[in-house]
Amino acid sequence: MFWYFFASFFLVVLVAPVVKNLALRLGAVDQPDELRKKHLKPTPLLGGIAVFFVFWLVTGYLVFFTDRLSAEIAPAKFFGIFVASLIMVAVGVWDDIKNLSVKTRLAIGSLAILVAVLSGLKLGGITNPFGGIIPLNWKTYDLGLLGSLVLIGDVLAFLWLFGITYTAKILDGLDGLTAGIIFIGSMMIFFLTQTDKFYQPEVGVLALVLAGVCLGFLLFNFYPAKIFLGESGGLFLGFMLGVLAIISGGKIATALLALAVPLLDLLRVIITRWRKGKKIFEGDREHLHFRLIDAGLSHRQAVLFFYFVASIFGVTTLFLQSAMKLVTLLLLGVAMLAVGWWLNRIARVSKQN
Repeated sequence: MFWYFFASFFLVVLVAPVVKNLALRLGAVDQPDELRKKHLKPTPLLGGIAVFFVFWLVTGYLVFFTDRLSAEIAPAKFFGIFVASLIMVAVGVWDDIKNLSVKTRLAIGSLAILVAVLSGLKLGGITNPFGGIIPLNWKTYDLGLLGSLVLIGDVLAFLWLFGITYTAKILDGLDGLTAGIIFIGSMMIFFLTQTDKFYQPEVGVLALVLAGVCLGFLLFNFYPAKIFLGESGGLFLGFMLGVLAIISGGKIATALLALAVPLLDLLRVIITRWRKGKKIFEGDREHLHFRLIDAGLSHRQAVLFFYFVASIFGVTTLFLQSAMKLVTLLLLGVAMLAVGWWLNRIARVSKQN
């Protein structure tokens, strides 16, 4: 099984330099500025093309030339996931080159997620923290060629994929941050699918492929980065982690705890901007990864801090029952409030001095 992890890893190592040269030729380069983009020199974008191409190359081999993915994942669902991810990468590349408006990006991204959901990527139920399964397939509507729509389950699947996709995209503010966090989340899902209780070898293989492309890309993306994921890469990796959480039987808590800090941070930033009367999608340095650097951490230290937290909370999903996972998430939320208060206090002291 690990052969596919190493295949993904080494293929990205081969493809990433090609994509880097392509980005330079197309002029898809991220320029440093004095506010948020503090990288040392202009850096090529479009890294999402490399991770997308290699992921689907290896996955395509698994689908058409092996029987490893034939048992649990329907062809229609696979096709829908592929089309959705292709739409996301396409709009991401378009944005990296032409700078699309926020509304255009969100509209096309939402359409892509809707394609995946209508193709069969559904949440049939979620684990009840107090025992049993909470069914989500309350009422089904046949949409003909468009597939079917299941109330509650499909709506929650859409919201989950939207949230995790754009959290990963927004998280990509420091070199290696998104690729590293998605690698950790993918490995947590892999380990979970190898346990007796949740044994799912097909999903485990996919998780390894995603982890492999992330780790291979990190060779070029860790500080100082030689190439960035760009809009396309952040969207693709977040989307695929969200997909893994659904097809692994609704292992939302696993991905949620691995990405808990950036998700809670995103919620905090949205509330902060709203209270200050700012546009919700307006770029600034409110995000935790920027605030940690402003507080004195180096670029690498801030990234490694996120890796450490994601690993600790990701590992807890392998041992904790559902109720304790909920308690852990609540405690993490309280911790995030405390960190936010501490960083605000540091910022006020710095202004006074």
